[in-house]
Amino acid sequence: MSLVKDIIVAVKGYCMGAANVVPGVSGGTIALVSGIYEELVGALNAVMSPAPWKALLHGQFKEFWKEVHGRFLLWLVIGAVLSIFTLAKLIEHELRYHPILVWAFFFGLILASAFYMFRDIKGWKVRDVLFTVAGAVLGLVVCTLSPTSTPDSMWFIFLCGALAICTMILPGISGSFILVILGKYDYIMGAVSNMDVPVLLVFAFGCAVGILAFAKFLNWLLAHWERQTMLVLLGFVLGSLVKVWPWNDLDSCAHAQLLRTDLMPAEMIESGSSADAYNVLTGLGETLDRQVPGAILWCILGIAVIVLIQVLSSKQAKS
Repeated sequence: MSLVKDIIVAVKGYCMGAANVVPGVSGGTIALVSGIYEELVGALNAVMSPAPWKALLHGQFKEFWKEVHGRFLLWLVIGAVLSIFTLAKLIEHELRYHPILVWAFFFGLILASAFYMFRDIKGWKVRDVLFTVAGAVLGLVVCTLSPTSTPDSMWFIFLCGALAICTMILPGISGSFILVILGKYDYIMGAVSNMDVPVLLVFAFGCAVGILAFAKFLNWLLAHWERQTMLVLLGFVLGSLVKVWPWNDLDSCAHAQLLRTDLMPAEMIESGSSADAYNVLTGLGETLDRQVPGAILWCILGIAVIVLIQVLSSKQAKS
């Protein structure tokens, strides 16, 4: 039975990994739905506590493994890593060939997540609105004033990992969403699908440092300032919706349309200005109009996914 339990934990880890791949779905939300959130937070706190490591230094490996919920974390990580590596290539392919539909789906995910965050906050007051507006302004500033292309330097990849992993234990916001805001979602997904080991190692190291450095602080923040934190996060998510607007990057839309046609060889598309070529060949506005119904459908599908997760979460809480 212990092996069956381990496999179940791995399946839950797979679902959390899938959530972390998709911007807008929080891995913490999946942990809540599947009933492992408290154990996950407890395991992370144990890893960051000195007592288990003192036991390890004294050669008490079994005691260390038990204190940090080692078996639970191992199978959870196995499931999450397997999920990330199996889904990354699919999402990268769809972002290249159907960016409007993919971003519409992500837009629906994030919009619905913001709605449930708003619903969970009761008894609104003027200061609550101010916290939310401050978060929205912060989100807009991050999205609109950040450069269109962030650096690919290893220090920035490390920073992305450190920031993204911290959101794993925050309700309502996902690590992949942070990568979208930082302009490195496509880059990291490409590194996963292409097995770019140096980039993945630096990103993983950033994740490890981030979770060790900030998880306790985030837990403290939620314990002492939960309402204010959630209000700022809600505003941040709303303000950041501009980043995942399906037609935010018209060059990518034009490039994807050319890749789906036989009007130009792929080599010419990759080497030239796809937006200019596409405007000459077919007219960008006309094609974007044709994709509106599909974008609406995929946005609704993204909303439906969040609604389903919330329904399951409610049932889990009542059981």
